[in-house]
Amino acid sequence: MTTRANTSEGGLLRAVGALGLAAGIVNITIGGGIYRLPASVAETMGAAAPLAYLICAGVMGMIALCIAEAGSRVSLTGGPYAYVEVAFGPFAGFLAGVMNWLIGATAIGAIGVVFIDNLGAMVPAFGSPVGRVVGLIGGFSLLAAVNVTGVKHGARLSTGFTLVKVLPLLVLIAFGLFAIEPANLRVESMPEAATITRTSIVLLFAFTGVESALILGGELKDPSRTVPRGILIGMVSVTVVYLAVHLVAQGVLGPALAGAATPLADAAGIAMGPWGRTLLLVAVIVSTFGYLSGMALASPRALYAFGRDGYLPRAVGAVHPTFKTPWVAVILQLAICSTLSLTSRFTALAVISNVAALLVYFACAGAAVQLRRQGVRIAGSTPFRLPGGPVIPIIAGVAIIALLTSITWSEWLVLLEVAGAATVIFFATRRHRAAMPRPASD
Repeated sequence: MTTRANTSEGGLLRAVGALGLAAGIVNITIGGGIYRLPASVAETMGAAAPLAYLICAGVMGMIALCIAEAGSRVSLTGGPYAYVEVAFGPFAGFLAGVMNWLIGATAIGAIGVVFIDNLGAMVPAFGSPVGRVVGLIGGFSLLAAVNVTGVKHGARLSTGFTLVKVLPLLVLIAFGLFAIEPANLRVESMPEAATITRTSIVLLFAFTGVESALILGGELKDPSRTVPRGILIGMVSVTVVYLAVHLVAQGVLGPALAGAATPLADAAGIAMGPWGRTLLLVAVIVSTFGYLSGMALASPRALYAFGRDGYLPRAVGAVHPTFKTPWVAVILQLAICSTLSLTSRFTALAVISNVAALLVYFACAGAAVQLRRQGVRIAGSTPFRLPGGPVIPIIAGVAIIALLTSITWSEWLVLLEVAGAATVIFFATRRHRAAMPRPASD
């Protein structure tokens, strides 16, 4: 069946091929997390860490295929939570939307920690407790000012950082391969299954984002061929870069990699000398700030939508009269994120972000099956169909459940509190939302 919400997608120009989609996946997926995560992974798995990278790549590849089918059947405005709403109703969609917001808030908070750690390593004044506070509040205030004064400014700032993310990693790989000590890569013993699972869910932070690249599914040429090929090329490219970076860091630093605050800069310092360390410190500062700028542009729109649609106070959905931006939502979101960066550790924030992401992904896997069963499709287009029917969504769902078994009770409690608050908000505002006029279409 088709719906009024879906028909608007039929006029989009399908001009993006497999290589274009793959490039988008690489660009969105490789962010600031890879500059910190090799240390976290080495701390628990040592030289066996590459196994966790392969697990994450496989799980994310299956999830991306599920999202691709759902996205090819539903209007893509709103992303994954829109698929869940069409498949399972408004309440499920709202919970998915809240989890989607939580992903952004905790991810920004986590990358804020990486940003200030590396800034403090390069400029010692920002390494002190007071300096961290000043640096984080100053950085987030700058992002808030840029995004309040105009969406074009925020978009330009985000775009300007794009190439900086990948080039320094390739330089580190090229020089670091010649400085590897083979003994540092020797696997003495395989970690237990529980350790592998826990490490994989932390590392997943570096692999999330592929679903964002698939938002342009309505503009893909021949989606049934482009989507699987683009995902394969993109995920293989990301995995190769990540594995190479980790092997260089492990091979150069050895046991010193575990728990290092600036692992790639430390490896570059040994492999390339002081200039290499400086290059990687600058790269990670620029890359993480670029990630923050992109997320500062996108993530406040969720709070804005909640305010606009009656879930939150109307003020949260306010638009600045001069700059035409959701200024209250921008300030509120970045205030929340800066607080998380100041009060939490990177790994803790990364895990919460990943759990929220896995819950959204699980819902999307179910939505892919449900939308096909219901026959939902975008008018005038042929939806992408997963090979094997429900096999891939089922395998993806089982893999997600396996990863979630490593979550601690305190981490689950955070998610339950957020879901409980969202449930209260949904039902407490139901009558108010029913009486609100629907926003006019653009």
